Amino acid sequence: MKQILLLGSLIINNLVLAQSDFKLAPPITKKEMVMDTYFETFKVEDPYRWLEDDRSSATEAWVKEQNRYTEKYLNQFASREKIKTRLKEVWNYSRQGVTYKKGNLYFCSKNNGLQNQSVLYIKKSISDEGTVLLDPNTLSADGTVALSGTSVSNDGKLLAYGISKAGSDWVEIHFKDIATKKDLPDVIKWVKFSGMSWCGKTLYYSRYDEPSGSALTQKNQFHKVYAHTIGTPQSKDVFIYGDKEHPNYNFSASVTEDEKYLCIYTSESTSGEKLMIKELNNPKSNFVPIINDFTSDLSLIGNIGPKFYLLTNRSAPMYRLVSFTLDKANEDVWETIIPQSNSLLESVTFCNQQLLVSYLSNVSSKLFSYDLTGKKINEIQLPGLCKINGLNSNLKDNFATYSISQFISPDQVMYLDAKTMESKVLFKPNCNFKSEDYITEQIFFESKDGTKIPMFITRKKNLQLNENTPAFVYGYGGFNISVTPGFGIDKTVFLENNGIYVVINMRGGGEYGEEWHKSGIKCRKQNVFDDFCAGIDFLVSKKYTSYNKVAIHGRSNGGLLIGAVMTQRPDICKVALPTVGVLDMLRFHLFTIGRAWSVDYGNSESKEEFNCLIKYSPLHNVAPNRYPATMVLTGDHDDRVVPAHSFKFAATLQEKNLSNNPMLIRIDVNAGHGAGKPTAKQIDEFGDMWSFVFNYLDIKY
Repeated sequence: MKQILLLGSLIINNLVLAQSDFKLAPPITKKEMVMDTYFETFKVEDPYRWLEDDRSSATEAWVKEQNRYTEKYLNQFASREKIKTRLKEVWNYSRQGVTYKKGNLYFCSKNNGLQNQSVLYIKKSISDEGTVLLDPNTLSADGTVALSGTSVSNDGKLLAYGISKAGSDWVEIHFKDIATKKDLPDVIKWVKFSGMSWCGKTLYYSRYDEPSGSALTQKNQFHKVYAHTIGTPQSKDVFIYGDKEHPNYNFSASVTEDEKYLCIYTSESTSGEKLMIKELNNPKSNFVPIINDFTSDLSLIGNIGPKFYLLTNRSAPMYRLVSFTLDKANEDVWETIIPQSNSLLESVTFCNQQLLVSYLSNVSSKLFSYDLTGKKINEIQLPGLCKINGLNSNLKDNFATYSISQFISPDQVMYLDAKTMESKVLFKPNCNFKSEDYITEQIFFESKDGTKIPMFITRKKNLQLNENTPAFVYGYGGFNISVTPGFGIDKTVFLENNGIYVVINMRGGGEYGEEWHKSGIKCRKQNVFDDFCAGIDFLVSKKYTSYNKVAIHGRSNGGLLIGAVMTQRPDICKVALPTVGVLDMLRFHLFTIGRAWSVDYGNSESKEEFNCLIKYSPLHNVAPNRYPATMVLTGDHDDRVVPAHSFKFAATLQEKNLSNNPMLIRIDVNAGHGAGKPTAKQIDEFGDMWSFVFNYLDIKY
């Protein structure tokens, strides 16, 4: 399908400094003659292909040169260190995760403010302060070793915890005896995209074979489920399930709370799963298929004896709750417990012989209790525009815990008495930010095709909006993911300086169910970019701001959004911040887990989908033009969206930009896609980002 020609040699010039401030010339990146031919006729140049080898000496030299250039550029901003000082102040508050119960003990994570990683605590009661069970800050001097999932056995005696290094998705699983708090000798390696689920002293998990090439870029194939029994080496782990015929399938194993059934989910992409279940206590039992195709999403809530409860969007785009037994598992005889409604049925959990049911209604949470037959009992009151996270309980407990997220205040942890259905605050953080001075409003606007799109605007209550108001506009728009109310510590410095923080809920996300998601995928992906642009046009038309006062930001799939918008509408903003973005839409599927994204993006190996991808692929649509001030952000250990996306995009922008605005790339060393990034690194990154934004939006600080 492709013909590749390689010519050229390495030339990396030294920095050339212009005479005036803020006009430092970027490094010149070498070009090679690389040409791909698609479907025999369509030729695509890729002159910076050599940057895909992220461990070569040439790429390493390029990264150092670009970081030196960016550092020199940012050093010119007087606000840089002031902003970092303020971020450190506001970041320095105690925060806590949702408390959960295992056996007779309680567990939660805590951070005293500036700890690089949150610490896992064990408590004897739900209101107890607790003691340290696991402190990941002791695992590395710079905080770049992070926890990547924890799992406590049902009796509360054993802890399995994953650790990842330098932001990588690769995980090692370690174990701890909870009573003694001592580590056990067991270690499991080459784990990725895995859950951890206990059955007695046996842990079910998923892994790949040890990579034969680069662990950070090599395709991830032939996922397998194993069972590890405490006290045995990994070489003795029992193979449970895999599929030699389908190398791109991924598997996740989960044991029911009563430890009687093993459930295996199979996926080949970011949407759609198969599900099969088998009895663990019956050695002759086989896996019973519940759903045997990839056309729907699902989540097994649990079981009561032989009866299983399943949350799914199968035949219900807004989701429904159904029940079945293994002897009557065919969907034709499923019993609908809670049918779909106009609001998105987001989560269900057992609690005190009832169901706690969370809906997303116009991108804000609603919480109800139902009986086990699906009869609504009452509504649990929530504080306005908010999002429920971490809803945790089980069938026998008479309480539940959850957290409340809002744009204007840090998460607070709640305790729900399941007898009275009244909630009280279990933990409220004390943050050095005056939440009471701010407000979040939700408004709706029309996109290019007339579709109504919601947006959230957070601002000071007394702020008078006009053309000079700075606006920071964020979006995602993909993979059935909903962008909901949530507190961003770093946004406080912008809000305090009379900016408005805007979140646009474009199509492609999950805010209004599967139809909303599908209207922004593959050859309908342009809808997402149109929604985002229409939102900014709306803000300008209503004099909330002006194009010259807008900064746009998105991460990962949101980085694709920013790359596409700035190449299609370079006039729409003053600052663009594509972060860890998918920017080469013709080659994303060739690295790590990228192939799984084809369900949302399509794939360049399909002629029809190639014709759609080439029209918006950010890398391939950088033409000589006047681009907004741009800082591309990535991590050199990002093995989710490999940094080559950002490397090639930044080099192309530096080559073709005709404006006086800078085209920078900030490459975080020993950092990945974002999960587990140490607090110190976050403050440093956001400080650089906000100083860049403040300078080009002309915010005095």
